[in-house]
Amino acid sequence: MNQAFGKEEAMGRPRRCIVLAVTTLALSFWTSAGWAAEAEIPETLKTEDLEKRLEETASIPTIVTVAYRRNPEIQSARDGWRAVIERYRVATGYPDPQLLSTYSPEPIETRLGPQDWSVNLTQAVPFPGRLSKAGEVVEAETQVARLELDKTVRDIIVQVRESYYELLYIEEAKWVVAQNQELVDHLRKVGETAYAQDRAALADILKAQSQVAQLEYDRLLLEDLERVEKARLNSLLNRPPEAPIGPLAKEPPHPLLYSLEETYDLASRYQEEIRIAETRIERARRRVELAGYENLPEFRFGLFYTEIGRPDVPVQPIDAGRDAVGLQAGLSIPLWFEKNRGRVGEARAELARAQSAKTARVNETFAQIRNLYFRVQNSERLVRLYRDELLPQAARAIEIAETWYREKQGSFSDFIETEAVYYNFQLSMARAVADYKKFLARLERLVGRSLTETPSAPPGSDKEGAE
Repeated sequence: MNQAFGKEEAMGRPRRCIVLAVTTLALSFWTSAGWAAEAEIPETLKTEDLEKRLEETASIPTIVTVAYRRNPEIQSARDGWRAVIERYRVATGYPDPQLLSTYSPEPIETRLGPQDWSVNLTQAVPFPGRLSKAGEVVEAETQVARLELDKTVRDIIVQVRESYYELLYIEEAKWVVAQNQELVDHLRKVGETAYAQDRAALADILKAQSQVAQLEYDRLLLEDLERVEKARLNSLLNRPPEAPIGPLAKEPPHPLLYSLEETYDLASRYQEEIRIAETRIERARRRVELAGYENLPEFRFGLFYTEIGRPDVPVQPIDAGRDAVGLQAGLSIPLWFEKNRGRVGEARAELARAQSAKTARVNETFAQIRNLYFRVQNSERLVRLYRDELLPQAARAIEIAETWYREKQGSFSDFIETEAVYYNFQLSMARAVADYKKFLARLERLVGRSLTETPSAPPGSDKEGAE
């Protein structure tokens, strides 16, 4: 029996060291002392060098830079923006001139001779101001396309951050599982020794063995989840699913610096979807003005040339066979008033639709912000709860259970249960930290800017592009 106690005391020392180490690491996840600014990635850095960085030590700046350069969704949005830019020259250009040639198998006889063939060249000219107004519509569409690009970049960055934070959680959970596996396996051996000396019941040993099996299952599950999450992250980086990703740089949680009302105000000014809705309203206004120009006449100017043959008459005029050259001028007549009114009515209805869409977008955004703001605060409360109360209490409970067991005042089963509770609290702490980061990233996506940094430039100076 003394020998068994000696083993238990020897077991207690490494166990206390493990508990202290785990607690210290868990608490360090919520310290502002680890705050560090993200290193900027030089624009001249080659993609191959970024790949090497990614395989050596993966950090959020490196991953975001790779995603910005290689993500196909961002490339598609960028090409769409360039396509709209090219549309400006199309919308503001004159219509193509028309060339018409006429040949008469049986020429019409005139005083000067038969008309063999003729050529007409005409050019349509829109009413003055119509093309410039069409250019203003395309300018608004270009702004929408640019904001769509910014929105795509923002969404991809948020997805990258969420995947990164999930991988950080998995790494932390794997470390917790490994430490608890070592500890529980040691406890199982101690329990088996105690059972051989009639100091522990068979049920206690089975409980310890089931805890060992559960930890092994958790380890395998986390490894599978890690592979799945890395494949998701690689897809965002346009890399093969099994492409290697190096150890992740630690990313401490950053505190939220804005109140709920300030968050609403920032979203109304900076969120890309709201700015897109505002730009679409401006585009609709310009289309209403353009519809008015489309109801005005369109001018047409032309030049014709007709070849005249020699007349088949005995006495020919002095100017017989002289070719004809002339000028043409005309205009369209906007006669169908119902069609014209319909064109303007459609443009005005689109304007009202755009205004309603903006109102709906603002309302939906504010509702989502309220939801995510609550989730961020709740995750923060959970982190503080586990950090300040539950984890320290669970650590003390382990020490008490160990003392009672050695002094024969408690059972081995109680000891195992306190270890299981402490293990679950560790995982819950890591999960709460990861959730806080992910919810904060989603909240920043809704707001359209960082909520963990105070602006160093005037509002709006950094919103021209997410590039």
